[in-house]
Amino acid sequence: MAVSERTTGTPQPIGFSQSTAGRIGTVLRWIALCIAVVLFLVPFYLILRNALATESDITAPSWTLFPSHLQWGNIKELFNDSTVPMARALYNSAVVGILGTAGQLLLASMAGYGLARIPYRHADKIFYAIVATLMIPGAVTFIPSFIVVSSLGWVSSLRGLIIPTLFSGFAAFLFRQYFLGFPRELEEAARVDGAGYFGVFWRIVVPNSLPFFAAIAAITFIGNWNSFLWPLVIGQDSSSWTIQVAMSTFITAQTINIHELFMAVAVSILPLVLIFAFLQRYLIQGVTQSGIKD
Repeated sequence: MAVSERTTGTPQPIGFSQSTAGRIGTVLRWIALCIAVVLFLVPFYLILRNALATESDITAPSWTLFPSHLQWGNIKELFNDSTVPMARALYNSAVVGILGTAGQLLLASMAGYGLARIPYRHADKIFYAIVATLMIPGAVTFIPSFIVVSSLGWVSSLRGLIIPTLFSGFAAFLFRQYFLGFPRELEEAARVDGAGYFGVFWRIVVPNSLPFFAAIAAITFIGNWNSFLWPLVIGQDSSSWTIQVAMSTFITAQTINIHELFMAVAVSILPLVLIFAFLQRYLIQGVTQSGIKD
């Protein structure tokens, strides 16, 4: 005997199918994606357009997509400006970014591994103390840090820019959470071969955690490269300026050098764009692997 079937759910119009709904949803997602891409790329377009324009093109009342004549000479003008040592600033930012990132990876990873794996009755207390430091506003420790750096004679030096930022409580927290989920079987196999905690860390844990290290390195380097307030206070001499401090000098109470400012911005974001392009998959993987574990 035939059994009649009734369709459940919202009645669909004649000629309407699930495949049609799926195509409409796909089109809407693509439209939303295209809008997001345009909004993301507009600032980069403005930077590039104004970097290759003259002052009159930038401040003209009528807008053009690109200047009639691209001013590639703005690059030479930027690096030949005697008032702003742009090449030196790029070098300082690179040194601060690389050494600061390397120091944070070394110290934070070792601290995180020690808190996650080495049995110590006060390990949890130390961990909670590190987490508590994340709740202290940076402005509270800014002046004491400057007094210490000044008393050591590190003002206007790379040491004053790098050493105070070598340890990060947030990075230690992320490493600790990651190492809690690291397979213990790999570590136990190394201990059977006679390796201690230090040997296990360097020979087993680090080589098998390179994607996570790359993610933390990218985030740390970008933060060090974009740092402004601390380098502004410490870098009182132009020879110790970083790229962010150097760019701030193009806008003063007396003058505004717009085209050089945009060219400096374009030059300064190029390393970050390259880092993000090559390490974006590690950034995503690092975020997913740093979940909080008990």
